[in-house]
Amino acid sequence: MPRRPKQGALTVAAAAVACLAGGLVGPSVTAAARAAPLPARATAAPAVPARAGDAAGSPLCQRLAGYHLASSAAWAFCKGPQSHGPVGPGAHVPAAGPDARDPAAGHRVPVAPANVDAASPAEDVTPSGLRFYGQSNASIAASGRYVVEAWTDTTGLYSNCPSPKAQITGLGFSSDGGKTFTDLKGPPDAGCAQDHYRYIGWPSVAAYRAGGDTYFYIASTFRNDQAVGQEFEALAACQVTGPPGRASLRCSQPVIAAASSRCRLTGPSHRERECSSLDRVFLAADPAHGRLYAAFTEFGFYDSGAVEASVCDLGTPAGRAGPVGGTPAEPACEHGAPLRKVGTNKFAGKPYLTIQQPDPNNCENLGAHPAADTARGDLYVGWEYNFAAASGPCRNKPTRNMVAKVPRRCLVLRAVSPCAGPSARASVPITSVPEPPGYFTEGSPNDFPRLAVSDQAHMVAMVWNDARFHPYGDVLLQSFGLASLRPVQARPVVLDAPHRGGMTLMPAVSTTAAGLLDATWYSRESLTTTYTAIKGAIGVSPRATRTPATNITITSMPSDWRHQVFDIVSNFGEHTDNTLDATSTKPYVGGTLYVAWTDGRTGVPQPYAAHLPASR
Repeated sequence: MPRRPKQGALTVAAAAVACLAGGLVGPSVTAAARAAPLPARATAAPAVPARAGDAAGSPLCQRLAGYHLASSAAWAFCKGPQSHGPVGPGAHVPAAGPDARDPAAGHRVPVAPANVDAASPAEDVTPSGLRFYGQSNASIAASGRYVVEAWTDTTGLYSNCPSPKAQITGLGFSSDGGKTFTDLKGPPDAGCAQDHYRYIGWPSVAAYRAGGDTYFYIASTFRNDQAVGQEFEALAACQVTGPPGRASLRCSQPVIAAASSRCRLTGPSHRERECSSLDRVFLAADPAHGRLYAAFTEFGFYDSGAVEASVCDLGTPAGRAGPVGGTPAEPACEHGAPLRKVGTNKFAGKPYLTIQQPDPNNCENLGAHPAADTARGDLYVGWEYNFAAASGPCRNKPTRNMVAKVPRRCLVLRAVSPCAGPSARASVPITSVPEPPGYFTEGSPNDFPRLAVSDQAHMVAMVWNDARFHPYGDVLLQSFGLASLRPVQARPVVLDAPHRGGMTLMPAVSTTAAGLLDATWYSRESLTTTYTAIKGAIGVSPRATRTPATNITITSMPSDWRHQVFDIVSNFGEHTDNTLDATSTKPYVGGTLYVAWTDGRTGVPQPYAAHLPASR
């Protein structure tokens, strides 16, 4: 059985999805197998599939809010659309473009770079003609003149397969360096109407240049509408084709990058399949070694989450097949040992690599984020421990942001890594931002760390938002030595320049060709406003010990989080993103910084992008 996808067909390592005792199945390798009968509960895709998560008894859904605090994609999957309309006096959705007099939009910022909506509101309509509202959780990658932005798309919750709008992950493509975008709806999935699996949002995007061609990888959690069978982290491998002036994006069928490692049979006849849940995948490419890494959290039936990682073979820099047959257009992903029967109605496999085992006190691990060291081939993964301190014992445990090092020798291309875990770990105690006014979510904002490796400085940098200095948060920086993860600074450094106490949260960070850090984040000027912008600190040394003298403004117009119409909470999503354009030669990044965020200046959150020269 092939270990890599065929163009236009969904393929998964056979052992991971073969029919197991009692009918445990996942997305299948062949068209015939994909069309195989499913139990009656899974034969029809519901109009609002997210509600099926509760009805089918998903372990993650059963413990959501009361115990787990997962991504907005998981909330939508489990609870269905959560209408989040405008509040306050004068709330409305403008009929035309943004205007400073609209409640949703602030005043223009004349020195900001051009802001571009990567989506088209015309696409926010279901096949039946119903309009829905909003996108969030934007992620971005770029190479040369080509840019891809992906997002969580509300319209997918109300659309059925085989419509491309049925994917809750949306994407846009630019062939002119981010000046304009074409909304491509969702990644292809030819088997969605048969097996009811779909991309459920919270995407991550990575870019790769090889053999003179440009490739993008768009990953999301991949779940069955009925919450039956294994869950997956899947990706679309997309190649830019055609001449520069008429370039297009050709994407593969879903490639499985990770899978549930535990399942059980439940129900009166023990035929209903229930598996562990995967959440919040992020990608990191290592172009020097032809690898693509995914990091995510797996929630078991009774635990609070294990941080895991998997690896894909992208082939050689010349675009030829790699050690296990992967190519840039057809990655070969290693995602663990197959499920085997381990007890009565119980099945277990093994992840490719467990970065952090579930906490014995059931304090939640969440927000995994990878960063690759292209010089040495090592991988670094960050995450938050004791996220939201949700259960009794955890309320007396310190919340910490963690970073772990996985050496190259552990990242071999086989089903399971030869290493039991990372070679080093470090952590930073954090003061978590709870739920500030004007931030709409069922649960809490997040303090998840974002990582970037600076080979020039021999450090891995971590940024996150933290409320230790004032109640609504700052963006903090802490760097660690690459070899031992010894902290570089004696204490974390504030990156947001002094302001009037407004909210600061959800940073992203990238490393420039000079080894400096470009960080961006959501920001409010004061406690008296909910107008929100994107600010940034550009050209920060990973060794910095002082706050930058100034910050830059990325958004050309701030927008009011109170005056939004969105069908998924929270209205502005749960992260921002930035990236340097990818190149095929050292140091593998170019001179342009791309920033992605959710912007509500029109009254309906949209995925925006901007680009500007990276620091030197």
